Amino acid sequence: MRYAEITGWGKCMPPATLTNDDLSTFLDTNDEWITSRTGMKERRISHVSAVEMSTIAASRALACAGLDAADVELIIYGGVSNEELCPNSASGVQLALGATEAASIDLNTACTSFCYGLATATSMIRTGIVRNAVVIGVELISRYMDWSNRNVAVLFGDGAAAVVLQASDQETGMLEAVLGCDAEARDSLRVRGFGCGYSGLGITYGDTLWDFDGQVIFKRAVHGMSEACKRVMEARKLSADDIGLVVPHQANLRIIESVAKYAGVPMEKVMLTVQKYGNMSAATVPVALVEALEEGRVRPGSWLLMPAFGGGLTYCALLVKWGKRVTPLGTSPMELPPLTGTALELVNAVRASQDPHGRSKAGLMAPAFALPPKA
Repeated sequence: MRYAEITGWGKCMPPATLTNDDLSTFLDTNDEWITSRTGMKERRISHVSAVEMSTIAASRALACAGLDAADVELIIYGGVSNEELCPNSASGVQLALGATEAASIDLNTACTSFCYGLATATSMIRTGIVRNAVVIGVELISRYMDWSNRNVAVLFGDGAAAVVLQASDQETGMLEAVLGCDAEARDSLRVRGFGCGYSGLGITYGDTLWDFDGQVIFKRAVHGMSEACKRVMEARKLSADDIGLVVPHQANLRIIESVAKYAGVPMEKVMLTVQKYGNMSAATVPVALVEALEEGRVRPGSWLLMPAFGGGLTYCALLVKWGKRVTPLGTSPMELPPLTGTALELVNAVRASQDPHGRSKAGLMAPAFALPPKA
């Protein structure tokens, strides 16, 4: 039988750090208010595009796996951060990597995009459609954020990570998955302005207004992920004691704690990055996975539980049986271009292009920006 082993992993985190104190310079908030409600202390703001972050993360994952880009057969770009709707972003990563033989797919299920992408690529390898794949989780939310809305502006950050899957005859990789969508509450988490919206006979572009009902999202996130964890563990006849590490979506510390409690897993076995990166949407699970490997928290042959939840409202839980290798085979020379400036300057550049409601002053989504010149 054919399986899809995770053989490579890599991340790309922007160096610019936006702290809670930085947010308090233009929002009615403070460090205590944000930390007590979310567990977040800081988040990253990117000075490059989502495709650039994805390319570096994918290059590092390929080097880790010892796989040449020219041999890649599938690239899945998971996330909602696209510079354009056509062509797809995965093709931009393909071009930058030199993966000339790869099929390229964009997959958007919001915060669950990486997990859904991992399930999709695993299925394609196990059915023989491809022999290997690069699966990316990436978000560049800072450029589409309504920075006047405290309810969402404090939550999100930018980042990217990727894994390489390769066909194997060993029983490793993602072995069970529960995927679902709680569509009745889809309007509780919505960003109006990605693409276009119709109003009467007119069309409005890029207003980037966020609908975010925190109470509804909290309840349904906990329920969706908890039930998915229960079902996926029952499918493999595993107990909480069998789980080596939980690598969850990092939406909110209280959500993570609630899901771990329902799953019966102590927090000592949960990988947390929410305090330093915030909610990176589709990037949170793969970034947490990469850091867990870097910190030696993933043991050869161990079971990983990956629950996630996002807009739609999509939810999932994956069970991954790790293989023998937990160290990279190689490293990539790819690096981010130098950053001159601060995260707060990057955010203020976006804010300067928006009116008080998050709309671009030009009526279009705020474009890729440059840092203001230093005095």
